[in-house]
Amino acid sequence: MRHARRRVVRRVTRLAAVGGLLLGGAMVTRAVASEPPATTVPRTYAQEAGQTGADLVSELGSSRTAGTWIGADGKPVVAVTDERTAAEVRRGGAKAKLVEHSMDDLKSAAKTLRSAPRVAGTAWSMDYRTNQVVVQGDSTVSASDWSRMTRVADGIGGFVKTERTEGTFTPRLNGAQPILSTGGRCSAGFNVTNGQSDFILTAGHCGPTGSIWFADTGGTNQLGKTVTQSFPGNDFSLVQYASGKAGDGAGVVFIGNGKGVQITGAGDPSIGQRVFRSGSTSGLRDGQVTSVNATVNYPEGTVTGLIETNVCAEPGDSGGPMFSEGIALGITSGGSGDCTQGGTTFFEPVTKAMKELNVQLIVSNPAGAAGSPSSAPSASGNQGSIAPGSASPGSSAAVDGAQGTPLLSRLTDTRNIGPGLLVVGGSLIALVATRYIRSEQDRRAYQRYYSATWG
Repeated sequence: MRHARRRVVRRVTRLAAVGGLLLGGAMVTRAVASEPPATTVPRTYAQEAGQTGADLVSELGSSRTAGTWIGADGKPVVAVTDERTAAEVRRGGAKAKLVEHSMDDLKSAAKTLRSAPRVAGTAWSMDYRTNQVVVQGDSTVSASDWSRMTRVADGIGGFVKTERTEGTFTPRLNGAQPILSTGGRCSAGFNVTNGQSDFILTAGHCGPTGSIWFADTGGTNQLGKTVTQSFPGNDFSLVQYASGKAGDGAGVVFIGNGKGVQITGAGDPSIGQRVFRSGSTSGLRDGQVTSVNATVNYPEGTVTGLIETNVCAEPGDSGGPMFSEGIALGITSGGSGDCTQGGTTFFEPVTKAMKELNVQLIVSNPAGAAGSPSSAPSASGNQGSIAPGSASPGSSAAVDGAQGTPLLSRLTDTRNIGPGLLVVGGSLIALVATRYIRSEQDRRAYQRYYSATWG
């Protein structure tokens, strides 16, 4: 049965790697059509390995295992509590690491932390590789509150580690954004559909239900309206397109420098996996998944079930997409630090959000055209598991203008802005905007003009 699953994963991987590159709007479609076909990014066996580890954890149970991750060599590792289980893991094709505490123990610790009085500026997650639950407190947590959290952690056991972190855990709002409203600004994430209408899947903290979003700072080009919001608790929302449709190029994420990445499916990442995030403030950044099922206590409320990474992010990157090898993985929620000093960033899992919203991802289909709901790869676990250091954002191609006219120059002409233009995270408009505010003086003026946040 496992061999059959592996054959299916290999076939899905091959299907996911093909397809052309299109971006939103008719003018963009013509420009891309003149480009040579994108080169398929090679896939590694690590995707299959990630699924192997997840399958073993599921089969052996939470009382005998304590999570799985991708090792430095790209092979799956499963934490186990006894030698008998370790032998079963090795027979199943993965490495085994003997640990003291089971997944049941880790989950019980997290439950105890959730039941304690809430302290804004704290976060906790399960570190499978060290067999610990790590509790973090940012710079806003007072000495008395941190002492109280430390006492709760110490009372659970020695496998709960506490540490202070620089910066503050905040939603990544309040920067130069590609989608703008009277309530705030955020980056577009991924395009999704319910079969009747198309939506932008973005962060829930970006604005409440009813928020009207525009593609321009003058508020004349209406993009859509927030029709569903979940925050806190979760951190996702749906912005319904004013036209009802996302337009051409809905399955592409813009990554800067005139390039875009085809999104071919959705999945859940593995710990240790290399991932990429695109945002309008800090552009394309990469790092590793450090934990899953993380909880963050933002000042606005608690969000659970997040993906924790060491990818940097800055205000203005909220709602933007996280992906790897063309597989959609998450949407930017918040974190601490910046892209100068580094930091921690949390993401709402795409698969979780789509399941709760009952929508499908719009992807670049195997024939090379964007705009088809995701059917393969499916939104099953660990679709995007990639060995550390071996992953790339995904299949991409240069996007230049037709008749020698640069695409980004044409985008400043409002006559060329179509309904699907801002469907990609770290959107083209964001890039244009940032080019106009290169100087620090202009950037400050821009931020002052759009300084309001929802609340």
